[in-house]
Amino acid sequence: MGRVYRRATARRDLVEHFVYLAEMAGQDTAERFLDSARSSFEVLAKQPMMGSQIRTHDPALAGMRKWPVRDFRGYLIFYLPRTDGISVVRVLHGSRDWWDLLGIETD
Repeated sequence: MGRVYRRATARRDLVEHFVYLAEMAGQDTAERFLDSARSSFEVLAKQPMMGSQIRTHDPALAGMRKWPVRDFRGYLIFYLPRTDGISVVRVLHGSRDWWDLLGIETD
């Protein structure tokens, strides 16, 4: 089984999404979101090459991939494959300007 490493930015993203969903859709929905994010991380850790690879300007993020959160497809997981699992870099809502936030090449 692969390991899941969460960067501080990803942990912060998850807290922000939880608070937003709890306020807008209720506690149950927010908890379901966290459960779905965790299970999506576990699936990716077992098969880290599943997500779509994206090109970034930042060499530290070379090889980064994205995958939607299960049952919350508006939310995207940005992660780096590792030899023993994945490193979750960010979890962002798809409506945000994530291309600019992550320095992703759009050409």
